[in-house]
Amino acid sequence: MRNLKLLRTLEFRDIQAPGTPQCFSFRTERSTVLIGSEHGLIEVDPVTREVRNEISLVAEGFLPEDGSGRIVGIQDLLDQESVCMATTSGDVILCNLSTLQLECVGSVASGIAVMSWSPDQELVLLATGQQTLIMMTKDFEPIMEHQIHQDDFGENKFITVGWGRKETQFHGSEGRQAAFQVQMIESALPWDDQRPQITWRGDGQFFAVSVVCPETGARKVRVWNREFALQSTSEPVAGLGPALAWKPSGSLIASTQDKPNQQDVVFFEKNGLLHGQFMLPFLKDEVKVNDLLWNADSTVLAVWSEDLQREENSSLKTYVQLWTVGNYHWYLKQSLIFSACGKSKIVSLMWDPVTPYRLHVLCQGWHYLCYDWCWTTDRSSGDYSSDMANVAVIDGNRVLVTVFRQSVVPPPMYTHRMLLPEPVNQVMFSACPERSNDLAILDASNQISVYKYGDSSSVDPTVKLGAVGGSGFKVSFETPHLEKRYKIQFENSEDQEVNPLKLSFLTWIQEDVFLAVRHSQSSPQSVIHHLTTASSETDDQQGQLTISSSVTVDGVIISLCCNSKTKTVALQLAGGQILKYLWESPSPFVEPWKNPGGFPVQIPYECTQIELAVIGGKEYVLGLTNRCRFFINDNEVASNITSFAVYDEFLLLTTHSHTCQCFCLSDASLKTLQAGLSSSHASNGETLRMVERGSRIVTVVPQDTKLILQMPRGNLEVVHHRALVLAQIRKWLDKLMFKEAFECMRKLRINLNLIYDHNPKVFLENVESFIKQIDSVNHINLFFTELKYCLSILTSHVKKTTPELEVVLQKVHELQGSTTPVTDGVSAEEALKYLLLLVDVNELYDHSLGTYDFDLVLMVAEKSQKDPKEYLPFLNTLKKMETNYQRFTIDKYLKRYEKAIGHLSKCGPEHFPECLNLIKDKNLYNEALKLYPPDSQQHKDISIAYGEHLTQEHLYEPGGLVFARCGAHQKALDAFVAAGSWQQALCVAAQLQLSKEQLAGLSRALAGKLVEQSKHSEAATVLEQYAQDYEEAVLLLLEGAAWEDALRLVYKYNRLDIIETNVKPSILEAQKNYMAFLDSQTTTFSHHKKRLLVVRELKEQAQRVYLDDEASRGQQSDLFSETSSVMNGSDMSGRYSHSNSRISARSSKNRRKAERKKHSLKEGNPLEELALLEALNEVVQGTEKLKDEIHCILKVLFLFEFDEQGRELQKAFEDTLKLMEKSLPEIWTLSHQHSVTPVLGPNSTSNSIMASYQQQKTSAPVLDAEFLIPPMINKRTQWKLSLLE
Repeated sequence: MRNLKLLRTLEFRDIQAPGTPQCFSFRTERSTVLIGSEHGLIEVDPVTREVRNEISLVAEGFLPEDGSGRIVGIQDLLDQESVCMATTSGDVILCNLSTLQLECVGSVASGIAVMSWSPDQELVLLATGQQTLIMMTKDFEPIMEHQIHQDDFGENKFITVGWGRKETQFHGSEGRQAAFQVQMIESALPWDDQRPQITWRGDGQFFAVSVVCPETGARKVRVWNREFALQSTSEPVAGLGPALAWKPSGSLIASTQDKPNQQDVVFFEKNGLLHGQFMLPFLKDEVKVNDLLWNADSTVLAVWSEDLQREENSSLKTYVQLWTVGNYHWYLKQSLIFSACGKSKIVSLMWDPVTPYRLHVLCQGWHYLCYDWCWTTDRSSGDYSSDMANVAVIDGNRVLVTVFRQSVVPPPMYTHRMLLPEPVNQVMFSACPERSNDLAILDASNQISVYKYGDSSSVDPTVKLGAVGGSGFKVSFETPHLEKRYKIQFENSEDQEVNPLKLSFLTWIQEDVFLAVRHSQSSPQSVIHHLTTASSETDDQQGQLTISSSVTVDGVIISLCCNSKTKTVALQLAGGQILKYLWESPSPFVEPWKNPGGFPVQIPYECTQIELAVIGGKEYVLGLTNRCRFFINDNEVASNITSFAVYDEFLLLTTHSHTCQCFCLSDASLKTLQAGLSSSHASNGETLRMVERGSRIVTVVPQDTKLILQMPRGNLEVVHHRALVLAQIRKWLDKLMFKEAFECMRKLRINLNLIYDHNPKVFLENVESFIKQIDSVNHINLFFTELKYCLSILTSHVKKTTPELEVVLQKVHELQGSTTPVTDGVSAEEALKYLLLLVDVNELYDHSLGTYDFDLVLMVAEKSQKDPKEYLPFLNTLKKMETNYQRFTIDKYLKRYEKAIGHLSKCGPEHFPECLNLIKDKNLYNEALKLYPPDSQQHKDISIAYGEHLTQEHLYEPGGLVFARCGAHQKALDAFVAAGSWQQALCVAAQLQLSKEQLAGLSRALAGKLVEQSKHSEAATVLEQYAQDYEEAVLLLLEGAAWEDALRLVYKYNRLDIIETNVKPSILEAQKNYMAFLDSQTTTFSHHKKRLLVVRELKEQAQRVYLDDEASRGQQSDLFSETSSVMNGSDMSGRYSHSNSRISARSSKNRRKAERKKHSLKEGNPLEELALLEALNEVVQGTEKLKDEIHCILKVLFLFEFDEQGRELQKAFEDTLKLMEKSLPEIWTLSHQHSVTPVLGPNSTSNSIMASYQQQKTSAPVLDAEFLIPPMINKRTQWKLSLLE
C-alpha cells in the first residue's frame, strides 16, 4: 500500500551541441551523460551543467556530413575507460574518453540495426542489415554468427504425446471443421518500425530477440543462451508490439499486444509461453508503445508510449508511465506527460543502472531530465477518534482509499475510490487535526482535487464504494465528496516548460494553504511555494491556486515533513542538512535545525522518510534511509529498521530481526531509545513483539489498539501491540470509559483486575457508572472472578511448571476449616469448583486422597462424575485401618513409595517383611536406611539386601563397603576380591582371622585379579608380603616391565642368579618387542598419511566439480516454469534419497553396528578421511605414551652393558618421534581444522550451501571433532639417556 514519491528533479536545459540527440548512455563512475547525435558524441555533467567532452564522428569519416547518419547504440565500458558506439552504416567505434582517440574495431557491410551489450559487458551482440546476429567478445573478437530467423523452435521444444489434441476436442456449435481450421496470424502493427529488438536477462545468461517473421509478417520472440544456442520461440501472439524488456530478476519478458478493444503489456516465460498481462489505460490504436524498461531491482516497469496521429491539428503527447505490482495487481503509480512535438519530444530514456528509482530522460531539444523517486505510505495523521485511519493508494486515475478504523480490506481491494479525469501523481491528507480525513490529489495535469468529508448531502459520482457495502449491506461510515478542483497559476508561461512534474512534496498545511517544492532548472536550489486558494468567478467547481509567496533555499530539498500538532515544518537537503521552515512568519524563512546542544543538525545520509516527534519535551527529526539506517537528529540509533511511524506519544518500528518495537516518547530520552534499539537481547513483553518476516508498518488506528502491517507478498495483518493496548486502556479508564476498556481487555485477554488497580480511588467513586456501562450480569461476574485474589493464588500454584496441587488442596482444606468466613471471600466449595475448571478431576481426586483428609476426598469425588460404587468401598476400607498403615496403603496406591515405606516403618516389627519386600521391589535402600537406627537388626537386614543388590549389579566395591559396614565380613571379602580391591580384602581377611594357608591362597587369588587388570606391581607386592613368594613376584615385575623393582627384590633376597636366568633375557626380549612395535607404528603411520593426502585430493576435485555443476544450475533456478521446478525437485530428491532412507531405516541395533563401522579404513568409505585421522591420532598418542617405558628400559640396557641394543632402540624411537612431529602440520592443516566454514560466494546457490553444510555435518560430527585437533607431543619429557649417545 505504498506510492512513489518524487524526491528530486535534475534538469540540464539547452545543452550547447550541434545536431539532434539520438540516443544516450549514463557513465556511472563519473555521473556524466553520453549523448549521441548525427554529428558525434558529447559528454555532459548534469550537476555542474557543463559539457565535458565533444567527439566528432563526422570529421573522422564515421558519419556522413549531410546529417543522415545515425548512432544506434552507446555503451560505456567501465573496465576500459572507453565508450563503444555503433552506427547504422555498420561501424563499431571505440572511443577512449581520456585521450579522445577513436578506433574502428569492426565493420559490418550490411549495416547495424541494434547493438546490445550483456550486463556483465563480456559479450556484445549486433543485429545486422542482412537479418543476422553476430556475437563478439568484449575485445571485439567474433564468436559466432546466426540467422536471426530460425525454423527450429529451440532446445526447449515441448514434447507432446497426443493427449488433448485439438482434433479430439469438443467444439460445440462450430462443428468438427473447427478442429482443422488454421489459425491466421496477423501481420506486424502498422506503426511497427520492423527493427529487431534485443534484451538481456539480468545475469547475462540469456537474451531475447523480437523480430518480424518474413513468412507471416508477425513478430516473434526468440530466446538464446549465452553460448548462442536457440532455446525457445514464443507462441503466436496476434498484435505483438516491438517493445521488449527482460525483467532483471529473470522471471518474465515484457512486451506489448494490441487486442481488438484494448492494448496490453504481456509477459512471456523463458520457454516462450505467455504468463500474465495488464491493460494500458488507452483506447485501441490510440498510442504506440516505443519501449518498456525495468528498473534495476525489477520493482518498477516504465512504459514509454506516444500518441498516434489522428487529426492534423491535434496536439500529440508522449507518456512515461511507472507501473508496479502487488498482490497480482498492476498499479499505475506515476504518469509523466510530455509533448510529442518540438523540443519536448522524448528521444530516449533509461533507468539508472545503480540507483534503482532514478530515471534519465533525454528530449529532442537537448533537454536532459533526471527523476529520483522513493516509496512512501500516504496515510491520515490525526490523533483523534474522528480520524478514520485512511490510507490512499494511487492507481492511474483512481485513488484507492482504505478506511482501517472500520474494516481491514486487503489490497488490491479498497473501501472506496475516487475517479479523477487525469492520472494521479501525488496524494496528501490534511495536516489539520480536525480535518485529517480530507485529502488533496495532484494529477498529471498539475491540478489539485480536494475531497472533504461532511458538509454535503448529495452523493458524489466520482466516489464509489469498493469491497464494502453492496446489496443487503448498510455502510456505517460516510464517504468524501469532491469540493473543488484547483488549477495552479504559475508565474512563468507553461509553454516553455518541458518537465511535466513541476511540483513535489505537496503539503496541505492549512485549510486554504498548500506548500510545494519546485527544484531550480539552472542551479542547485529549491523554491518553496505557498499556494493559496482563490475561487473562480465563472465555475463553482473550478478554483485557482495562486503563489502567494516563495522562499528560495540554497540546496536541493529531498524531504519535507510537517508535525500536525506543533505545525513545525522540517526540510532535508541533498547534503543531509536539516532546516526548519518558519512558514507562519510574516516573511517566511528557513533556519538550521539545531540539536539540544545548539549545533546544526546534518544527517550523514539521505533519508527517504523523515518525521517529527517530541521526545522528552523536545522536538526531534527522525529519519530512515533506504539502507535501513535510522537517525534521531544526526545520531544513528539503529541500522536494521525497515519502517517506522510516529503516533501520538509512541514511536513504532519494524526491524530486520522480524520484530515490532514500540517506545513511549513522553518519558524517553535519546540515550534510552538508542539503548533499546541497539540491545541484542529481547526487551520486555510490553515494548517488543515478533512479527512476520518482512512486515512493514502501514498505519496505526488513532484512539484504538490496531496496528496495520503489510507483508512482502501484499497481504495485511492487524496486531494489537501490548504497549498501544495498555496505553489506550489507561486513556479510557482516565476518561471513565469503562465499557470500551472492558471490551478491549476481554477480547485481548488482559486481566480485568487492571480496571480497579489503575486507580482504585476513582474506580470506587464511580462503581455505579461502571455497572451501568457494563450492563451485563455475566460480564460483571467475570470481573468479580478476576478480583478474587484467592482464586488467583490457586491459579498460580496450578499453572507452575510443576503444578503444586497438594498445596492448592491444602488451601481449600483451610478454607473448609475456617469458622469465620471473610466478607466477599471465596468459600471452599467455590474454590473447588474453580479448580475443577483448571485440573482434571481424576488427577485432583488422587491428590486429594494424598492429603489423607477423607472429607476433602469426598468433596472432590462428589464434584466429579465418579460412581460412588467406585470409591466408597475403598474409602470405607481405609477408614478401618490403623493410621500409619492407612497412610501406607494410600501412598502405595498413589505410587508414592518413599512416603509409603516411611509410614510402614512405624507400624511395628510384624510389618517389616512387607516393608523389606517393597524396599527390594522399588530399590528404596538409601531411603529405608534412614528410617531405622544403625544398630537395629532391621538396619542390618536392609544393608545386607542392599549389598546383595549392588553385587548383582556388578558394583562389587560399593557392595563390599556396605557389607563391611554392617558386619557381614565374609560377604564383604567376596565382594572385595571380585572387585580387585586387595587392600580392603586383606583388611577384612585380618578381621576374619584367616590361617596362613588361607591367607596365602587369598593372596594368590588377588594377584591373579590384579594381573588381569595389568597391575603387575601391586600383584607382586601381594605375593611377596602375604604369600612370601618373592620368586613369583620377580617374574610378575619383569612381565610388567618394572625392571628396577625386580632388581630390588633380586638383591633384597640375594638371588643374583635370577639376573642371568630371567632378568637379562626379559630385557633383551622387551627390546626386540619395542623395535618391532616401533617399526610397525612407523609403517602404519606412513601408509595412513599417504592415503590421507590422496583422499583429500580426490575430495577437493569432487567438490570443484560439484560447485561448477551447482553454479550452472543456480543461474537457471529462478527461470524454470512449474514443470521444470518439479523436475528440479525430483532431481534433488533423487540425489539425497539414498542417504536419507538409510538413516531413517536404521534401527537401534543397526545403529550400534554402524557406529562400530563408522570409522572404517576401507577405501572409498565416505568417512575415510576421519577414519584416517583417528588412526593417525591413535598411532601418535600410542607412541607418545611409550616415553617413560623407553626411558626405563634404556637405563637397564646400559646397566647390563647392552649398549648396542640401547642405542638402536633410542635411535629408532627418536626417528619415529621426528617423523610424527614433522608430519603433524601436513596432516592436521589449518584449513581442515576450520572446515566448518560453509562454501559461500557469488557462484553459490541454496543447494550448494546446504550441501556444504550437509557435507561438513557428515564429514566432521560434533562427537568426532577431537580428531580434527592435532595430538600433543610433549617435547619436555626427558626420555633419552645421554649415556648412550
